[in-house]
Amino acid sequence: MENRFSIRPAKSDEAGLVLELIKKLAAYEKCADEVVADEATIYHSLFVERSAEVVFAEENGVVVGFSLFFHNFSTFVGRKGLYLEDLFILPEKRGRGYGKALLKYLANLAVERHCGRMEWICLDWNEPALKVYRSIGAIPMDEWTVQRLDEATLKQFAEK
Repeated sequence: MENRFSIRPAKSDEAGLVLELIKKLAAYEKCADEVVADEATIYHSLFVERSAEVVFAEENGVVVGFSLFFHNFSTFVGRKGLYLEDLFILPEKRGRGYGKALLKYLANLAVERHCGRMEWICLDWNEPALKVYRSIGAIPMDEWTVQRLDEATLKQFAEK
């Protein structure tokens, strides 16, 4: 049987599946203990607030990966951008071009939505992903360092 690959937006009754894939991604990135989201939070964020969007990669109708993304804004470009928060393909389904297909899908979406750019971050040890990103022309922004306030630090700082 020939593999049929497709990409589709997540549906509101799939918040649990989104969370399951987030947990698998976190385990791959060696930070499973950092996932505090639950299904209700994912549902509310994605399908009520619409803070982000998710698309699923499917092989023969079975989900094999996902991308979670949202729009940011570039003051330098003067337009919104597409920010890719997560891209994950199940380990046993890697090497078939599914990750690159998700990136291409998002690039087309960014063009359709008149985005000025598409950005994401990648762990510096994730050589397979970095290889894919270089193959599509992504440019590393080595001079930039990600800064973060986690929830506890954010609240502490806000109260000062």
